[in-house]
Amino acid sequence: MIFIFLGPPGSGKGTQAKKLAEKYSIPHIALGDILREAIREGNEVGKLAAQYVEAGKLVPDPVTIKITRERISRPDCMNGFIIDGFPRSLPQARALDEMLGGMDHQVVYIEVPLQQIVARNTGRLSCPVCGAVYHVKNNPPKQAGICDRCGGQLYQRKDDTKDVIETRFKVYDQSTAPVIEYYKDRLVRVDGSGEIDAVFLRLLRALRI
Repeated sequence: MIFIFLGPPGSGKGTQAKKLAEKYSIPHIALGDILREAIREGNEVGKLAAQYVEAGKLVPDPVTIKITRERISRPDCMNGFIIDGFPRSLPQARALDEMLGGMDHQVVYIEVPLQQIVARNTGRLSCPVCGAVYHVKNNPPKQAGICDRCGGQLYQRKDDTKDVIETRFKVYDQSTAPVIEYYKDRLVRVDGSGEIDAVFLRLLRALRI
């Protein structure tokens, strides 16, 4: 059971991917989370990625391909996995097909207009400890500034500002147009507007699972 989740930054694909991963007890591989962890650790990949992420630009293909290849080769992916935020370019898509080696998979595209993405993400709060994500209006923590799951101190990511969000959306839209065309015969489109649970129901129906 392999799923590839695509969609603009802030479309909610990560939230939906996590819910699906929990439902089927398979790993949720979020490339963005892996990169941010590398940035926090300050390792070689992290230092390189930081220059692009903080400017709202995409991390180069060789870096993302290497990270993804290593992650899906781990034992916990033997029974399936969900990839979130990869591929974002034709070289990445072709590299992923090569990695999968013909294994069955489904490609999901979460669609949300830019206006809604800006509104969502400028109010987004993230937990640096467990990776949980909240929203000051749509999904607030029980205690302001504190993660419900682990008690970590919530923060707003540097790339969750209006200007950076709009830049990321435009860059993503332009760079992934060829990817959407590449996957057109196996792409499942899901409307990502509205409440989280409502979107999840639409997702399950679209995937027929």
